[in-house]
Amino acid sequence: MAVAAYEQLRPTVVRAAPTHLEVADVSLTYESRRGRVPALDRLSFDVAQGAFVSVLGPSGCGKSTLLKLASGLLRPMAGRIRLAGEPVTAPRRDVGIVFQQPTLLPWKTVLENVLVPIRAMGRDASAGRERALELLRLVKLEPFAANYPHELSGGMQQRVGIARGLIHDPALLLMDEPFAALDAMTRETMMDELQRIWMSTGKSVLFITHSIPEAVYLSDRILVLSPRPGRLLHSVDVDLPRPRTIETMADPRFVALASRLRQAFVAMAEPA
Repeated sequence: MAVAAYEQLRPTVVRAAPTHLEVADVSLTYESRRGRVPALDRLSFDVAQGAFVSVLGPSGCGKSTLLKLASGLLRPMAGRIRLAGEPVTAPRRDVGIVFQQPTLLPWKTVLENVLVPIRAMGRDASAGRERALELLRLVKLEPFAANYPHELSGGMQQRVGIARGLIHDPALLLMDEPFAALDAMTRETMMDELQRIWMSTGKSVLFITHSIPEAVYLSDRILVLSPRPGRLLHSVDVDLPRPRTIETMADPRFVALASRLRQAFVAMAEPA
């Protein structure tokens, strides 16, 4: 069953857009009190310029570690990571991060929360104010610029987090399960919002998720990782037209791809 499920997944189609993010033979092992814990093993893939690429995999397979490596917060023990042709060896200003929780500062207004990265980089906050207001318009939160985080819903707080991740105009946006804590209805709304924002900005996105429907709905391409240590099992194109809507989820192609991905995860969990 495992082989059959894997064979049903379509191979990746070669893309014409230039490579933006390159991950080549990357391995990383953590040292712990109980010994060495391998997180990623010879992982290789690329993200084309302006592409939306999702990463699926079981818990503990190194997905969040991958984002830390791509952001420069960690360095691989082997292999290399390049962004726009340059090695990633430390945190970079052309990378934005949206975390699982929005982690907004409760004593700052929405506008001031969006400006936090500008201040942290030592840039002129007054010059960034118009950019922040522009982003709040983009995420449909400009009327709430003077509100505080506790006055916002969970989905609205996450939209503030997305605006904050875009404030310094990064070329690459890294997103670590940003909708995981939201209820199902809010999550669907945020999927639509993120698609709209991505289509408006043209950023390259590397998106971590546990949700197969979320990955199929949002992505140009889906990377499937093995259980720890994370290795690339599949790279699957999603050739559904955009913009996608709630009706897209009933499209037979959407249903078929989501089903095949689920079968692959079932096969992955079966004993060898």
